[in-house]
Amino acid sequence: MPSSRSLFRSSALVSGLITEPQLDEATDLLRGATGGGSKSLISVRDEQLAEKMVELGWITQYQADQLLNGRTRFNLGTYIITDFIGRGGMGDVFKAEHNLMGREVAVKVLTRQRSTPEAEANFQREIRLQAKLDHPNLVRAYDAGHDGNFYYLVVEYVPGTDLRRLIRNQGKLDMEQAATVIMQAARGLHHAHTCGLIHRDVKPGNLLVTPDGHTKVSDLGLAGFMDEGKEDPRAGKIVGTADYISPEVYQAPDSVTPLSDIYSLGCTLYYAVTGKVPYPGGSTREKLQRHCQDTPYHPQRFNESVSEEFVEVIADMMEKEPSKRIQSAEEVATRLSVWAHSEGPLPQRLRSFAWTPPPLPAAGDDKEETADLDADIFEGPVQAAQPTAPLAGQDTSRSESFSVSSHSVPARSSMLSPWAYVMLTAGVAIPLALCA
Repeated sequence: MPSSRSLFRSSALVSGLITEPQLDEATDLLRGATGGGSKSLISVRDEQLAEKMVELGWITQYQADQLLNGRTRFNLGTYIITDFIGRGGMGDVFKAEHNLMGREVAVKVLTRQRSTPEAEANFQREIRLQAKLDHPNLVRAYDAGHDGNFYYLVVEYVPGTDLRRLIRNQGKLDMEQAATVIMQAARGLHHAHTCGLIHRDVKPGNLLVTPDGHTKVSDLGLAGFMDEGKEDPRAGKIVGTADYISPEVYQAPDSVTPLSDIYSLGCTLYYAVTGKVPYPGGSTREKLQRHCQDTPYHPQRFNESVSEEFVEVIADMMEKEPSKRIQSAEEVATRLSVWAHSEGPLPQRLRSFAWTPPPLPAAGDDKEETADLDADIFEGPVQAAQPTAPLAGQDTSRSESFSVSSHSVPARSSMLSPWAYVMLTAGVAIPLALCA
């Protein structure tokens, strides 16, 4: 078959990413590099040509891989898709570039397979929610549109990685690092709360950390307004991620408030300094029950450098009774500011910690242990079971698999944390904090 008719060459021209002169130039460069006889007789494989065009900066590696598989569409409205970022509960997320402005963005796309009338209504609702927010610690929305069979939301592209991958790749954080990240996330959440919005899915995977240590809260796919009532399509349903969900969301999903986000942020802070979810192991239902009934292991079990004062903040964020919890995200930020680095250039160790993002996992290699409950929603709280003891040192969390698609505690002294009441004997935690 003539090389001009190969799958890659044909796909490249149809896509509009590559011109005929560029094909010829890259082919001549490859033939010239081989030396020897007549250049016109030297065969150039599609894989070689794709690699050369990536090297020349004409296409990205993602685009090359797609073209080699015969895929030719890379545009959504005025945006050109350049890379695949990940897969969320409502759609796929891509890196893209505005074809005139050249600005890098992230584009969340509701895929054909998920484009039911309900999914489209929820996605459009997410777009409207995102448009109401503007804060340096929240991922900003730039644009939205509908192109053919695709609805899409354009948000700022945040370089770096999410907190969960960062910890899995580089280890748990010290108090300064954790306080810096969570303090900034709390500031973003406070802005959302003052705008009447509850995130409902705060977790390490939704906190993006940039190379300079700046944190942004992402993914409002499950968010809702406090005064929305029955207009919220998820009203009365349990939504979120089981490892980070608050007791009241499980017990009375109609009464969700910003305090639920604070509990989830407390679980996230626990994970940040221990590298463990508060209640590892068990089914989704068992995890939800343990949020109501059990006390997690003292964080010092996994990180001896964490002070009791720091643990006290985690405990106050994770109080099972909302009225005993820290009452605002702003207060969370204020209390963590004692340890956080908030002004001026970040210390080198913080910058280097966040500078090198881990690679995207292979398909099925990074699936979060606790899938979003939105995919399997309960219609209300189920009957409570007996408490389940935590499994010492076990972290069973998995993140969603990514693949490229076609296009609290009894009354206590103020000097002690609730975990000081937990006996650690023979690796068994005795739960002392039970929900009503």
